[in-house]
Amino acid sequence: MHFFKGHYVWKNFHGEPEPMNSTYKEVYDDDHHDHVDAALRMHYPDSADHHDHMFLFLGDKVFSYYQQALEKGFPKDISEVFPGVPSDLDAAVECPKGECVTDSALFFKGNHVYHYDTRTKTVKSKEWSHLPNCTSAVRWLEHYYCFNGHNFTRFHPVTGAVVGNYPKDARRYFMRCKNFGHGSGNTSHDICKDVQLDAVTSDNLGKAYAFRGNFYMRLDTQRDGLHVFPISNTWKEVSGDVDAAFSYDGKIYFIKGDQVYIYKSGPGYALIEGYPKSLKEELGIEGPVDAAFVCGFIDTAHIIKDNKMYDVHLTVTPRGVHKFAPLPFSKVDAAMCGPEGVKVFVGEYYYKYASANLLAYSKMLPRPFNISEDFLSCQH
Repeated sequence: MHFFKGHYVWKNFHGEPEPMNSTYKEVYDDDHHDHVDAALRMHYPDSADHHDHMFLFLGDKVFSYYQQALEKGFPKDISEVFPGVPSDLDAAVECPKGECVTDSALFFKGNHVYHYDTRTKTVKSKEWSHLPNCTSAVRWLEHYYCFNGHNFTRFHPVTGAVVGNYPKDARRYFMRCKNFGHGSGNTSHDICKDVQLDAVTSDNLGKAYAFRGNFYMRLDTQRDGLHVFPISNTWKEVSGDVDAAFSYDGKIYFIKGDQVYIYKSGPGYALIEGYPKSLKEELGIEGPVDAAFVCGFIDTAHIIKDNKMYDVHLTVTPRGVHKFAPLPFSKVDAAMCGPEGVKVFVGEYYYKYASANLLAYSKMLPRPFNISEDFLSCQH
């Protein structure tokens, strides 16, 4: 994450600012500009022309950087690189296909937004007068934010609809400012103190989640810090906490009481039609349960209930328990399976097993690991 202001750039959510001319020195060779109008990082693997490029906009010019080096021939006129997009922009943000209709870039000027199709190079202009004047915009964790002054507003990239109760103070969420949010010393402490997870899973897109109460954390973006979101922000039909979660065949399953919610993995996480269904109907087991996981491409869901683990074959119709095994735990809070094997979460600790079979036939507990320090990498 890069934050631009005046002649300085902040890289990530904390740390000292760097002079712009130390990284983007060519931008300030022009004495007529004292700040970047807009910044945009294109991340479209199918587009060799734009993939992983950083575009900085000043007046009617655009600078393209690749691996922190200015590309040959730049700066160029904005109209040459992005035909139909005006000069003197206020903000810009990328929007990949699936979140927008096509791979796109959104450009803001006043109350107007310009949807630029990166493949066809066509532009559609809309007026979003309900949004504040976006002096910058960013896409983060598949969500879109418009910044104005100290505040930010989350919006839908296609319709511009405001999602949730906004505006909110950016200093409480995006920066570590003294006496605000991250900078107050309380937020990280609350996340990391007395951790007891309800569910943990990772989907086929590489997104990993930990669930606790009404909230979830993204684990695959820890380099940006730990951030907590309401579960209903992403999976709106699931209200409150969940008992277990696992991922299988491009879908994420939530078990809550005696109900199962199944969402298609991808931008937006759409609930599959006909769900929720009863746990008994979907998996052939009575609820409630404590944890669940699936290992890789194996078509078996391991459902943990009290001190037993039940195996359910997911390719069999109707689904039902194939076998069960006693566990060396009286109660399990959460479990997940990944490249490192199976992790079982109990209270403030978790235990590692090389496979589900070793978990099922283990008689002694392995070495415990602290969830806060070893799993969430909290710094105390």
